Amino acid sequence: MKLIIDETRCKGCNLCTLVCPYSIFQEGTTPNRRGVVVPVLDRPERCTNCRLQKLYGRVLCGVCQMICPDQAIRWVDEKPYEPQKVVIEY
Repeated sequence: MKLIIDETRCKGCNLCTLVCPYSIFQEGTTPNRRGVVVPVLDRPERCTNCRLQKLYGRVLCGVCQMICPDQAIRWVDEKPYEPQKVVIEY
């Protein structure tokens, strides 16, 4: 699973940046075509929901998706053999 922010729906309220326990959202810096500064993902692979949702078959956190008033955050299945960034934190 991977996290997607739908830029056409997001109004830039940045609630997701406040509630994520893994701090994978950061306030954006560049306005999009509509003039909305959309949050950006910062190493989303740190989110256990993204990594383990399929394994456990249930939503583990999902606070960002629940708090989003515009329903702009969602998870999508990754394509088979899609390249993934691996991060090792010490």
